[in-house]
Amino acid sequence: MEERTTLRERKRRQTRALLIETGRRLFEANGYDQTTVADIAAAAEIGTRTFFAYFESKEQLLFDEIDPRVISAIEAIRTRAVDETPAQTLLRGLNSDAIEAEAHNPVAQLRLRLLPDVPAIQARALRLQLDAQDEIQRELRSAYPELTAVEAAALVGAITGAVAAAYRALGEEGAIDERQHEVHAVVERVLHPR
Repeated sequence: MEERTTLRERKRRQTRALLIETGRRLFEANGYDQTTVADIAAAAEIGTRTFFAYFESKEQLLFDEIDPRVISAIEAIRTRAVDETPAQTLLRGLNSDAIEAEAHNPVAQLRLRLLPDVPAIQARALRLQLDAQDEIQRELRSAYPELTAVEAAALVGAITGAVAAAYRALGEEGAIDERQHEVHAVVERVLHPR
């Protein structure tokens, strides 16, 4: 049965989406550091206090509430084949349609372009990456009880670290928009050669 949303919930989602798109547009046009929360609120035709009812800071606009990479990794773990190793499971999680769609998301692309130069975005990305690693590690240990906490942490850290480093290298090359779709295939090739 399809879940019904109230008018209030729909309006909240619309306002949230408006703020994200307005922030993205202003960051692109004026630069991240030059764009204030007040600028975003004014362009979206809402008050600054209303902005803070949706987001705690302007960098939060660039991060989804739910990371498709975490969802994909957890789904891969939960649907693993009996003979699949933990590494194979996590690498399979890198190849989901949700992750591919994220590669074409304009907000995600902007975030990746800004990441090398904006400390606030770097800090938020690191915090979210650590939280994601913890969540994936718990699922992995649950599915593979033979793994110790250290082994699960090392495996998840190796894969998420490889993905983050590959994105950073693309950013330094100025190739995020054109080549980010290559990241997961490269990570799989490097970490799991055939």
